[in-house]
Amino acid sequence: MAMDPNPKSFPILSYVMARIPSLSPRPPPTEFDIEQPASPSSGHGRFDPSSSSSRIVHEMPHLSDPKVLASMTTAISDVAQTRSVLKTLGERPDHEAVDTAKARLVDIEVNLSAKLQEIVLSSRPADVELLEWRAHLAEKENECRQAADKEKQVYKAIVQLDEMHEAYERMLKEAEERLVKIYESAERGLPEEEQLDPVSEEVNEEVAKILQDANEKEMDRISLTGRRLRFLPEEFGHIRGLVVLDISSNQLQIIPDSISGLENLEELNASSNLLESLPDSIGLLQKLKLLNVSANKLHALPDTICHCRSLVELDVSFNSLTYLPTNIGLELVNLEKLAVQLNKLRSLPSSVCGMSSLRYLDAHFNELHGLPQAIGKLTKLEYLNLSSNFTDLTELPHTFGDLISLRELDLSNNQIHALPDTFGHLENLKKLNVEQNPLTVPPMEVVSKGPDAVRTFMSKRWLEILQEEDRKRTLEMDEQTQTGWLTRSTSWLKTYVSGVSETVSGIVGSPKSPRDPYLDQQL
Repeated sequence: MAMDPNPKSFPILSYVMARIPSLSPRPPPTEFDIEQPASPSSGHGRFDPSSSSSRIVHEMPHLSDPKVLASMTTAISDVAQTRSVLKTLGERPDHEAVDTAKARLVDIEVNLSAKLQEIVLSSRPADVELLEWRAHLAEKENECRQAADKEKQVYKAIVQLDEMHEAYERMLKEAEERLVKIYESAERGLPEEEQLDPVSEEVNEEVAKILQDANEKEMDRISLTGRRLRFLPEEFGHIRGLVVLDISSNQLQIIPDSISGLENLEELNASSNLLESLPDSIGLLQKLKLLNVSANKLHALPDTICHCRSLVELDVSFNSLTYLPTNIGLELVNLEKLAVQLNKLRSLPSSVCGMSSLRYLDAHFNELHGLPQAIGKLTKLEYLNLSSNFTDLTELPHTFGDLISLRELDLSNNQIHALPDTFGHLENLKKLNVEQNPLTVPPMEVVSKGPDAVRTFMSKRWLEILQEEDRKRTLEMDEQTQTGWLTRSTSWLKTYVSGVSETVSGIVGSPKSPRDPYLDQQL
């Protein structure tokens, strides 16, 4: 089956795994007619593993040594276990199915964000108490999240299965390399205990010594950068006084859950590894101020990262992230630097607008379709890079002009046709790059003169828009005033005419007016 290592690509690994009873392929049952003698050539039409085995044994005679074979079998125990698990889970899904699943997960997350934002912005009825209303909103939010999680389960399973198969392929390559080294050691006549990867053994001894020193001397800083480490011992979580840990430029695939024990840790650098996920326990690092996990293979960040409320700098650049945790901005209010460039983000969660301390935001080389409407709330933001989102980024929100502290802005390599009308409000802007955009507002001849000219142009344009709106408002008010005066005049005239008409009608229409006694007396 497809999970068996290819003998051409992994000759030694294929040979060794074929000799593990639980993993060796079982030949199909042979059917024969007892009345007919077996053909001498029968079976030659099928692939005969024995011929391949005999060939590799002939080329590498030490493979027939039971001790070497036993050592190799021990060295690939992780491959054997993983293969058994994958055999139960099934074949690797095709690329289209994986892409569809990833797209659906993003859509579900976007829809969830929109629903949560709608819930947060909903108005409280006058007859409902505040605490009762908050409980109601919390219940609705929980229902939305549960529905989204239930919908995501199927798609997550597809993506995770694909990731497991991808990791299995890497494991096969690494296993073949280990077996080659074991065989080379056997050829050189090294004892069995030295046939394992000497580099790994040396590193493990050094790490053990560092652990021992850290516990004895109560070290607060440890650097293990560039040592080709493939795992971290669980004991690292016991160094309570550790403040700075640098494990960058290794081959780590996981960080153990025990890292939560580093209760005083303030800086963690795990960049340039093979990490595909971060442990949920990372949210327990309450004093963590700097986290760098750039240049890994992360597909998502755990929601618990939002609990690291002391974070000042977060670098998750150069990964495969398609979204950020929904509430990341609601919790990380002390964050000043956020680097998410070189990922596959299609949107930033609206909660990012709540990062009231944010000064630096780099989101270039993603797939952003836009920014949250409330982006203007980031009034302390000084640096913003949105370049190279290409055809996806076409416009900026109206509130963009509220970024009053912005000093550097890069919008190059996008599809922006016009800067927002409020752009002239960016009085502190010193550097602006809008190259490779089909920009018409402002014209390119204005852009070429620098950010001051752009700001002046957009300010003048904004003033003209306000004047035009004011003129329209004045005309509307004049029309309403004239209409109101004419209405009142017409009403008064109707009342007056009606009164005169009644008087005349009373005089003309009466049968005979009574004589005035005073007039009679005068006569």
